[in-house]
Amino acid sequence: MAMTSLDDELKIQTFMTMKEGWERKNWRQCADLMTEDGILHSVMLDPCKGRENIYERIRKTEKPNKSVTLHVRSIGVANGVLFVERNDEVTLDGVSHFIPTVGILEFAGGKISHWREYYDRATLLTAIQEPAHG
Repeated sequence: MAMTSLDDELKIQTFMTMKEGWERKNWRQCADLMTEDGILHSVMLDPCKGRENIYERIRKTEKPNKSVTLHVRSIGVANGVLFVERNDEVTLDGVSHFIPTVGILEFAGGKISHWREYYDRATLLTAIQEPAHG
């Protein structure tokens, strides 16, 4: 079994704190885990640069009828970079959809400096569409 360093454990704990903040819709906590000049890059979109810009982007995803749960399948550090395989559950008006996702996070000074997200955008867009009422 591979040993992890204290630094690696702190990276994993930082992500788990991010996960908790995301699920509680605590966008300030999430943004504050990023470096001042951090980058959040959902690779199908242009990167979002800067802690406050990231805060505004993630805050705007919130809807009162929407919740997100990040189900971590595997997590680990290789060459100083954190890899997180997840199955993100987006629930909208009580209907859940799952989006298989991989996040790759780089760190500087104990904070996330670059976070890349890989997922199928069409699957995400289906998950966040408002259900038809009728």
